Amino acid sequence: MSAFLKKNINYLVFLILLLILIVIKIANPSLIKSVSYLSFDLYQKVFAQEVKTDVVIVDIDEKSLGKFGQFPWNRNIFAKILDQLNSSTPKVVGFDIFFTEKDKQSPEAIIKSYDLIPSDVADLQKLKGPDEVFSEKLKDTKSVIAVLGSNVPSHSNYDRKSKARFLSKGGDPKQFTYSYPHSIGSLELLEKNVKGLGSISFLDQLDGIIRSLPLIVQFNKKIYPTMGLEMVRVGSKQKNIYVELNEVGINRISARPYKVESDPNGIIWIKYKKSQKKQYISASDVYDGNFEKSFFENKYVLIGASAQGLFDLVKTPLGITIPGVEVHANVIENILDQSYLIRNPNTYIFELIFSIIVALLTFILSQKIKPKYSLSIFFGNILLIIIIGFSIYKFRSELVDFSYPIFIVTLTFLTGLYFRFIEENKMALANLQKEAKLLKERELAAGVQKSLFPDISKFENFIFAKNVPARDVSGDYFDVVRSTPEEYFFTLADVSGKGVKAGMYMAKASSIFRTLTNLKFPLEKIVFGVNNELVEAKFKGMFVTAVFGKINIKTGDLVFINAGHESILTFDQNKKYKYIKSEMPPIGIVKYFTESMVKSNTMNLKDKTFVVYTDGVTEGYLKNGQELGADGVQKIVKDLKDVSPKIIVDSIAEQLDWGAEKLRDDITCLALDLKNTELIKPIKKKRQEIKEEDKE
Repeated sequence: MSAFLKKNINYLVFLILLLILIVIKIANPSLIKSVSYLSFDLYQKVFAQEVKTDVVIVDIDEKSLGKFGQFPWNRNIFAKILDQLNSSTPKVVGFDIFFTEKDKQSPEAIIKSYDLIPSDVADLQKLKGPDEVFSEKLKDTKSVIAVLGSNVPSHSNYDRKSKARFLSKGGDPKQFTYSYPHSIGSLELLEKNVKGLGSISFLDQLDGIIRSLPLIVQFNKKIYPTMGLEMVRVGSKQKNIYVELNEVGINRISARPYKVESDPNGIIWIKYKKSQKKQYISASDVYDGNFEKSFFENKYVLIGASAQGLFDLVKTPLGITIPGVEVHANVIENILDQSYLIRNPNTYIFELIFSIIVALLTFILSQKIKPKYSLSIFFGNILLIIIIGFSIYKFRSELVDFSYPIFIVTLTFLTGLYFRFIEENKMALANLQKEAKLLKERELAAGVQKSLFPDISKFENFIFAKNVPARDVSGDYFDVVRSTPEEYFFTLADVSGKGVKAGMYMAKASSIFRTLTNLKFPLEKIVFGVNNELVEAKFKGMFVTAVFGKINIKTGDLVFINAGHESILTFDQNKKYKYIKSEMPPIGIVKYFTESMVKSNTMNLKDKTFVVYTDGVTEGYLKNGQELGADGVQKIVKDLKDVSPKIIVDSIAEQLDWGAEKLRDDITCLALDLKNTELIKPIKKKRQEIKEEDKE
């Protein structure tokens, strides 16, 4: 595998995964369809509208069955219902029921059932049967009766023809319509007198929910309109239904003036209204005339069954079960107010392209930005997809499948996180290895650095110092070097920065200071030498603030130089305080010091105390969370009864919070005091011990 592929293996895997997802989308298996349908259902649940009253339903309900008995009823009942309806001048009446057999109370049926004398037979034959009476009422009414596609022959399967005349533009719609070899309908006597035959065939649904139906369908090689479309045609007094085709199939179906865009197979998606009882009236109430004439006036009237025993109940996207007749009522309303839903083939392409773009962006961003930000982008994309889907539905009545983009974006995001997790684990492991190496180096450097600090306990009777690094290696430094039995050089320095680099710089300064003091150079020359050597060492961007001093513990004479360091605190027995500021630049900034730059100071420490510290002390936190500051150092010293160097330094240290997370900077403090002669005696003792050691 090439280096390029190894470096970009995550993108390669993602592209393969994306290709698989695209193929799945194009194949559109049942599972993908089912999930898409659920997203379409959600649109309707959120934006369900109130039903209008352009369409009303005469309901064969439990109340009607109680009045007229079990179904099928005598045709005279329907004839009476038609009479009542016609008195209110409805636009059209549609029967969502079949009349497949002759009425059992017809004269013909009675003659066959009973052994009658010839005169009675002759009298019965002169009478009009219920079917004839009902047929005549149908003829006087703008009526539509149901017909259903079937895969098996039926005894009612005579050579029926559609009442609508189909005119097509752009091709023959038969090659695109759903087709059944046979049909089921009503008696020929009845069908011949109606104004329309309407299909009540529903498409087989994956989950049994009726979401769509064909506006036109083919029975025995003849095209029929759906019940809703046929009732609109009859109600609009139109003879023709117009079918427009394009290169992929059916495009538009019209019962002028109403035009409906369909899919290539002539199918529309139904936009359901909220099911309301105000749309219904019991068939028994119509029969008895218990209704206002305005209820049916100029309305589309459907006659169908809601009674559970008649088994004409269907599930809808709204999550409810309704009578099948209400589906046709919704179709009529969709056609009338042009509220039907559109599932455009181009929308499918849009979903695919949109999903690919969002998936690519999601994956790339998941690799480039921090997980917490990529999570925000992920949820933002999900929200954007949902908003787009619902907006298109709300304002264009188009069905956009937001489930697939959400699925592909989610899978993409998780894939991106997985690769990010692997990559960060690799980086974390590399960093741990690097940290371990650096830790060893720091531990080694810290050990070396500790060896550079003097054993301050040898001098604690007149000078004491303490150092606490902010990290393993300190950039602060102090040193005490004995020049003669009475004279000592000392220094306290603060290197810019912290850590290993600052420690290395400090070690260099320490080495130069030790060398020059051992050569017994004057203090000014030592400062010259330390500065010049550090400049030549070329530690880019680094410098040292320092206090250099030389003390004679016998006479108390002190010479010191403050090179850009914090102010030095001095005070006497009366606690009169004085701060001595620096009058020259730090070490390592100016290439070569001139004599005029080095400002030395002299004083006698017989009756004074000398305290110097790094800015880590003044900027350090007290245990109450406040910053110590220069005034804080003075206050600590002021409250002391014993002012020995060790007590001074320890007292300052005790007040500071030395916890690692509280330490801003390296902390170093040094105190010098000679005024108590009792404290000098041990020094003399040590001096005598040194002489004896020299003799040995």
